[in-house]
Amino acid sequence: MTFRGAFVRRGLRWGALGMAVLILATSVTSDADARSRRYKRHRVTHKVERYSPPYASIVVDANSGKVLQSTNADSTRHPASLTKVMTLYLLFERLESGKLKMSSELPVSAHAAAQAPSKLGVKPGDSIRVETAIRAIVTKSANDVAVIVAESIGGDETNFGRMMTAKARALGMMHTFYHNASGLPDDRQVTTARDQSILARAMYDRFPQYYHYFATRSFEFRGRTVRGHNRLLGRVAGVDGMKTGYIRASGFNIITTVHRGGRGLVTIVFGGRTARVRDARVESLIDSKINLASAKRTAPPVKERIQVADAGAKPVPVKQHVAVVKEKYEPVRFGEPAPGSTAPIKPNPVKTVVVHPGAAPAGTLSPPTSETPALASPKEPESTVTNVAVIRSEAPPLPPLAPAGARPGVLSVLPAGAAQVASAGDLPIKLAKAEPAPVPKPEPSAKSHSGWMIQVGAFDSEKEAKQRLSSSRTKAKGQLAKAEPYTERTSKGSKRLFRARFAGLGKDQAEAACKRLKRADIPCMILKD
Repeated sequence: MTFRGAFVRRGLRWGALGMAVLILATSVTSDADARSRRYKRHRVTHKVERYSPPYASIVVDANSGKVLQSTNADSTRHPASLTKVMTLYLLFERLESGKLKMSSELPVSAHAAAQAPSKLGVKPGDSIRVETAIRAIVTKSANDVAVIVAESIGGDETNFGRMMTAKARALGMMHTFYHNASGLPDDRQVTTARDQSILARAMYDRFPQYYHYFATRSFEFRGRTVRGHNRLLGRVAGVDGMKTGYIRASGFNIITTVHRGGRGLVTIVFGGRTARVRDARVESLIDSKINLASAKRTAPPVKERIQVADAGAKPVPVKQHVAVVKEKYEPVRFGEPAPGSTAPIKPNPVKTVVVHPGAAPAGTLSPPTSETPALASPKEPESTVTNVAVIRSEAPPLPPLAPAGARPGVLSVLPAGAAQVASAGDLPIKLAKAEPAPVPKPEPSAKSHSGWMIQVGAFDSEKEAKQRLSSSRTKAKGQLAKAEPYTERTSKGSKRLFRARFAGLGKDQAEAACKRLKRADIPCMILKD
């Protein structure tokens, strides 16, 4: 009896212990499952709430120019790879003028090859045909190829950015500022949906012979097929271009042109959370607005409202008013001779330029290019060498606009008679009331160059400019042995840049030197002295 009681009590204890263990295990498992579910809910909710890029859109009737829909159309947004439409605009200009051909080879620099993806993957020292570059930019949205184009046209990407902004002003894109050719993140690089619609219409009107490239869906490059990002091509009836873009700050963006039954739309969307969301919004806008578009062309072609001079090109003669530009030269010496040279480099003049408005009404100022003299503070002493800056008064005045927080643009025009400061690139230009300019008294002329020159870069410091001159002469000894190297100081707002140049060349020498330097991944631009 005693033995049986002990056995029963022992069984009850073990049963109670087992039940306790089971309850504890169930509790732990339930708590873990609850925590997991809470974490997943938090993670999904947090992810959706965190990424909500700013939205903007506009739909424009391509035939009449009428705006059929707009949301935040004038709010600044980052253009991302929509930037490349302007890059191609400047490239198409060179093709149209004959300065480049589809078969022209563009050299690949180390800077271009080092760009972040999306990229074609070309190597420093390679070259790429212009037509291949166009296809790579349209389909792959290749950042490396965009920089190759920029360096080939502008000498360096910084100068090309100024050229892009100047072109934007000429087209009436008053809220757009470019600082690189690809659209990679840069807080200063901004635009609006309305400005992008202007560019899209200008591209379609100005370059019908090249516009078909925007419909490219894929192409072959070195044995592989490169496919595009624009999924609307071939899926939405009538879509015939143009360009997609994405950076996190702006979301998924797109410029789209569509033509159906004689009607046409330009549709811009910024701020898609995904490419699919963006495309669905564009398709919805097209379907809802295409029947509201005009079937007859009534709007004039989009044209440039001012003329922008190419880098290295002289302004085209038009009705001109002249302002006196005076230059000052100061001797600056290099500390070290070029490697491989037994003789020290000659003293180098540093050029400073001051503009004094002449007898001209305030009008449209030809925006500066890399060869337009930079403007120094009016307080600097006047000098002895005179030159000419061209001021045009034909184009309609453009209001000086700039986005909050952005740097000054390339061009702002003020009313005649107003003594105010306009912005030309990053260079301040004071436009005063139209008064006759005093004729400078003849003084001993400073040393000037003659013939042709080349520019091999622009740098933040004079030391860097000298180093580039030294390395350039080493790479092109045969062509630059007798050339005169010098640095030229230029102002960019409160910042100064130093251009590295070789003067005293013949045209054939300059072309041969640039060809040799570009093979060595050194940017080079030929200038007429």
